Amino acid sequence: MSLLADYNLPFAIAFGLMVLALVLQLIGLGDFDFGGDVDLDVDAPDFDADSVEAPSAGFGGALLSLLGLGRVPLMVWLMVFLLLFTVIGMAIQMFATDLTGSPLYAGLAALFAGAASLPATSVLVRPLGRLLPQDETSAVGLGSLVGRRGTITTGKAARGSPARTKVRDRHGHAHYVMLEPHEDASTIHEGDEVLLVRREGQLFYGMALAERKLAPMS
Repeated sequence: MSLLADYNLPFAIAFGLMVLALVLQLIGLGDFDFGGDVDLDVDAPDFDADSVEAPSAGFGGALLSLLGLGRVPLMVWLMVFLLLFTVIGMAIQMFATDLTGSPLYAGLAALFAGAASLPATSVLVRPLGRLLPQDETSAVGLGSLVGRRGTITTGKAARGSPARTKVRDRHGHAHYVMLEPHEDASTIHEGDEVLLVRREGQLFYGMALAERKLAPMS
């Protein structure tokens, strides 16, 4: 039985997507954010990932947990699902051919394979999640940005007039926060590098590196 046969088209597509996802993962583009920056809005609620273990927001959180999402990176979950979908779908078509002499319609076989692949993926990623390194998460709390260096990207920071500041977390991911000078009389200009010294809610306070006589960021 050929994977490229018409009745196996859904499974051929799934296999191709799995290979593509694997290639993206190997070349470093498989985290679904493609190096995108995270914008921390001043009006957003304060979220500290260090104090949150896992999402559990009602039915949605329960469903994600049931499917095994969150136990492994999303790209890994997707690759496992696509592989199982392909294997199970091919097995269904082979069984149908042996039983009736002809395979099922592609859409019907895909429906059965999808229904079987979701719980199978959930079962498989649970032990897989325990094998993967647990320190690979890119989620950080706002508090972890204190003590890091950043750059004023928009505006001029003065007391009562915060400026948009770009700062990278320990994983190298960029965040945008609003920052005022730590000293009342200080003014930090666009393009200046700063050290984030404290935080109050969503607002950060920093000192220009020139004032601290610190070496510029590498």
